[in-house]
Amino acid sequence: MFSAIGKTIKWIGEHFKGMLFLLIVLVVFMPKSETTLNPANLQEIELLGPIMNADMIIKEIEKAQKDPKIKGVLLNVNSPGGAVPPSIEIAYAIKELKKHKPVIAYASGIMASGSYYASIYANKIIANPGSVVGSIGVIMQSVNAEELMETIGIKPQIVKQGTYKEAGTPTREWTAQERAELETLTKDTYDLFVKDVATARGLDINASNSYADAHIFSSKRAKDVGLIDEIGTKMTAKTQVASLAKVKTPVWKEKDKLESFMENLGTKSVMKLQSYFYGLKASL
Repeated sequence: MFSAIGKTIKWIGEHFKGMLFLLIVLVVFMPKSETTLNPANLQEIELLGPIMNADMIIKEIEKAQKDPKIKGVLLNVNSPGGAVPPSIEIAYAIKELKKHKPVIAYASGIMASGSYYASIYANKIIANPGSVVGSIGVIMQSVNAEELMETIGIKPQIVKQGTYKEAGTPTREWTAQERAELETLTKDTYDLFVKDVATARGLDINASNSYADAHIFSSKRAKDVGLIDEIGTKMTAKTQVASLAKVKTPVWKEKDKLESFMENLGTKSVMKLQSYFYGLKASL
């Protein structure tokens, strides 16, 4: 008996990689819940966690745009924002998608800074009653490690061409000239952000201090200043996507199981960290 058990364990050990590969193949090619008789006609695209790269979500958006079976899209947002260029890439991809099929952006947790920028061109923005919206602003920051470097005996050696080549350096305090240059850069980016928000949302750019200026709003206040259209749950948002898309029998597209597993694996820890630093918590 023990001999048989030992042989079984040995066989599993020798063939573990093969069994793992076979399991992945089964998951990948497992029949999906949607059938050709009842194909998906609506799709949810998630924007979760810090925005550092837009490649994956841009692919999803473009794929949804080209799929004639998909009649409407829900952009589910829970992100504190991130880098400016990828946020703009997503915003303009949504703008293009909206030309072909309706899009509703839903703030399921945090829709702030770059993630709000990414959402502005949706047909409607709906926010969960407990979500946080806004933070329309731009920040550039660095440390001043000069004293620390002196303490441990490190001195930088630099050869440069260009007055502002060291602007933003962490090795010393910035000069007034460098700070002014960086402030000009952040002001230009901020002005672009505010202009796009005002245009997309139909807001008065001359009154931007009321809805921009890095204010962080509750859903109610975000609606009052015009940053969102409605307060509701995810079900509200999904129902309105179906209505705008004129879909009588909604069938939501399911993600590939392996793809979904890998995405969750990558974002789970990030979202856990995010929950500690952003948003409001209700506790007993």
